[in-house]
Amino acid sequence: MSHEVQDFETQVLQRSREVPVLVDFWAPWCGPCRTLGPVLERMAAQAGGRWELVKINTEEHQDLAAEFSIASIPAVKLFVNGKVADEFVGALPEREIRRFLEKALPSPSVNQLAEAKRLLEEGANSVAAQVLEPIVAGEPGNSEARLLLARSLLGTNPERIAALLGPMGPDSELSERADAMRNLARLAQLAKCPSALPEANVRERYLAGAAAVSSGDFGAALEAFIEVLERNKQYENGGAKEACKAIFTLLGMRHPLVERYFRAFSSALHS
Repeated sequence: MSHEVQDFETQVLQRSREVPVLVDFWAPWCGPCRTLGPVLERMAAQAGGRWELVKINTEEHQDLAAEFSIASIPAVKLFVNGKVADEFVGALPEREIRRFLEKALPSPSVNQLAEAKRLLEEGANSVAAQVLEPIVAGEPGNSEARLLLARSLLGTNPERIAALLGPMGPDSELSERADAMRNLARLAQLAKCPSALPEANVRERYLAGAAAVSSGDFGAALEAFIEVLERNKQYENGGAKEACKAIFTLLGMRHPLVERYFRAFSSALHS
């Protein structure tokens, strides 16, 4: 299948209002271009229509190269709604290209994801799960949807979370948040079998933190785990510290709960 540009206005600008278009600026004399081109073509064939590829030979289309300030090739630009949404230069390895696309491509379910986030913040986890299940089924590569669905399952089916996050390995753009969610899923499972925790004077507060994770009450969880940190930093192999870090990572450092509790966490950690 030829991806060479015939009509830039139609194939890229207009088409990108319907589906994202990845544009590869290349030239026949460019060695890295000849390496990158087949990789992009193979990935486009596997994309299932989520994005399309257009290739522009800069020797034949110098006007387009000048219009988009192409100073080095290969240069790859992602067009969304008629404009450049993101770009990279050079022959990146396939896993880096996948990370680029994972971050840059808009989800066709962006409105539903926003609604699911709102529901989770309001504690309506079961309703959020109903929104998210079909998104994950229809977009198995949508890592954000997987993370949100995992969060919605903390109280009902934490045992499922490991498999749900299985595709999100270290190459995923959201790998740190996925690791945080795996930690929280472990805590949610601990809340169901308290006998697995060793006896100590902080055991009940640790269990309270795990139960709060399970119910999605991250504020209560942070309060409990910070208290455990203040009293016994080594309990459950430093689990309170890791629990707090996992919540911070999952929510993001600008989340109101993180801003509220991070100083207390830091103080307890270093006291």
